[in-house]
Amino acid sequence: MRTTTRMHLAVAGTAALVCGATALPASAAEPADGLDRYYSQTLDWGTCALGPDDPTGRELDAAGARCADLTVPLDYADPDGRTLTVAVSRLAASDHEGRVGPLFLNDGGPGAAGLGMPLTVGRAMGEVADSYDLIGVDPRFVGRSAPLDCGWDIGTSIFSAGADRAAFKESVAVQRELADRCERTNGDVLPYVTTRNTARDMDVLRGALGERKISYLGYSYGSYLGQVYTQLFPGRTDRMVLDGVPSPAQYSQTLLAGNERVAQDALRAWASWAAERHATYGLGATRAEVLATVDRVLDAAAGEPLRIGDFTVDEHFAPLVFFIPLGSDLEENRAALAEMAVTMVKAADREPDVRPGPVLEELLTFMLTGQAAPQASVQTAIICGDVAERRGINSYWKAVRSARAVSPLTGPIANNISACEFWDAPVERPTVIDNDVPALLVNATGDTRTRYESAQQVRAQWPSSRLVTVAGARQHGIFGEYGNACADRQVNTYLDTGRLPSGDVTCRK
Repeated sequence: MRTTTRMHLAVAGTAALVCGATALPASAAEPADGLDRYYSQTLDWGTCALGPDDPTGRELDAAGARCADLTVPLDYADPDGRTLTVAVSRLAASDHEGRVGPLFLNDGGPGAAGLGMPLTVGRAMGEVADSYDLIGVDPRFVGRSAPLDCGWDIGTSIFSAGADRAAFKESVAVQRELADRCERTNGDVLPYVTTRNTARDMDVLRGALGERKISYLGYSYGSYLGQVYTQLFPGRTDRMVLDGVPSPAQYSQTLLAGNERVAQDALRAWASWAAERHATYGLGATRAEVLATVDRVLDAAAGEPLRIGDFTVDEHFAPLVFFIPLGSDLEENRAALAEMAVTMVKAADREPDVRPGPVLEELLTFMLTGQAAPQASVQTAIICGDVAERRGINSYWKAVRSARAVSPLTGPIANNISACEFWDAPVERPTVIDNDVPALLVNATGDTRTRYESAQQVRAQWPSSRLVTVAGARQHGIFGEYGNACADRQVNTYLDTGRLPSGDVTCRK
């Protein structure tokens, strides 16, 4: 999670190469049969704002961007069947003589909207952005692109298994209900909510733009999407930046499994930070005392849900309050976690009328209401559509018990049962990435979402790539977000010149 509402992945999973008529032939220079009308469509570029209550659209318009709807088939095996529209924004290159081409952007999630990304990425690129058409996209079933909504009452399908077997059984029941409700409300489209189809939409957009190749910048899950695109459409990428790099060899329906130790280290580091500020927050004068305070809060939530304003926070969601902010060690994020922890302590002590601050209220609204259900729905549908498999309910409980010893906080979150256990099997087999693509990979050593070892695995698999390591940072999403001048310079130099560093680069925090 790079924010409270964007669950970015340290993911993994395997299987056979995508097969069947749904994929373009690997060596094809032209669209597969029946897809020509999609590739040759003319995009009708216009204003981006949908009305006065559309701040992203207004900002895009103010920056000179234009927006359009791309038509794509719901099912690439049936190009004459039902279609979807995918919302696209373009901030055109101002340096026409030095124009490189389009730079496609994806903010991960999966399920994060990307229409406004030309604005934020453009600021991070500075003058380098002048040479690119910056392309933002709300992927299929996200944002403006036929949004998926399973009608859930909560905003995430990722939560803790709880303290014991009884609590785990509650998780099983909730995940089964989430899967059932999605099938009841959206069963006709769920087979087509996949990473492979999003990659195919990207290539249709490439064709509609009249480009032979695209450049690409993807964060977290967006890095995985970029890898899938290179597998389905070899030779169609120019400059690729993958920031927060999941290994496709470990892509699975338990998004965060394997990150327990690095997340526990991040919690300890925050506890040390909070202990140094005991006079401000009162959470404990030593790291051990702060960690004991966290444990006390979680134990209290397991005994009886915490009352915070209008919210009831039980043992499944209280751990997320501490886990989500561990995606960044920036000072403001650590302070936000400390402030939320103070409120959680008051609720654990059963003080009357405990009210959340604005950050905690936003987080609890995200987790415990249906406000974020559309994003949670599509995120779950993508993962389950990619790699759903029947593992057996007891396998999750065994994994939770084992992981709890490594990280009492993260283990029961990362290994808890997934709605994918109750999902219909994917239409296609998961994609195996077995190519070698020139790319710039960026990862922090202490990333709690896409752990550093995953980036190293992709680097080994792609000998033509280079890895920029931000040593000592506990941050998910580096370029333009962490303020590391060394890493930002490496990305911008590559995007500017098209030349990768001669070797891997290490930047210090």
